[in-house]
Amino acid sequence: MPQKNFDEIRELDLFSKLKDESFSKLMRGAYFKQFPPQIELIDEGDSADFLHILTSGAVELFSRWENRETTLATVFPISTFILAATMTDLAYLMSARTLEKSQIILIPSEDVRAVFSEDRDFANAIVLELARCYRGVVRTTKNLKLRSASERLANHLLVLHKRMDRRNSLTLPYEKRRLASYLGMTAENLSRTFTLLAENGVEVHGKEVVISDLGKLEAFARPTSLIDG
Repeated sequence: MPQKNFDEIRELDLFSKLKDESFSKLMRGAYFKQFPPQIELIDEGDSADFLHILTSGAVELFSRWENRETTLATVFPISTFILAATMTDLAYLMSARTLEKSQIILIPSEDVRAVFSEDRDFANAIVLELARCYRGVVRTTKNLKLRSASERLANHLLVLHKRMDRRNSLTLPYEKRRLASYLGMTAENLSRTFTLLAENGVEVHGKEVVISDLGKLEAFARPTSLIDG
């Protein structure tokens, strides 16, 4: 694995306080792979053999039931995903696939659990990471249950606006049908909701979204730290 990847991992909160000996033990069985777009990395129900670290690209976390499918999250670098399954040694509850060409580091789950039991700083970091993930799930649930479709979309656009250095013109980082699934609506509802937001400072042209009046959009969305973080 290239040295720059070791350095990138070290910068993550999860690994930043690891003792050198513990980090070496964790990385001894790790390997680095590149994946093309639309490759399924994880199937829900499979055993959690690896902790995944995304270093470039984008990964969708999703789930299927019968003939239905829903997007649960989109992962951007540099970050880990599905840590809980690794730590509990239980089956994955989500599937994962690449949205674009992606580079991923895979660490054997048994090594993660072994270092967790030996290195107190690493154990503390994992507890904090899992706590943040839990709070993220609570925020997502509140967003879906307490807000209308237009409020969910408006607040999501504000999150993207902040993530993209507060540019008023932004490109959706995924397909509209995937965005609709993540926000708990159909593609048709998403289209109608974008139309509703036109009177609240939003213009949409394909995947390009222009926030023409940020103040009006914020007044409509009413973001809160208790949901949006």
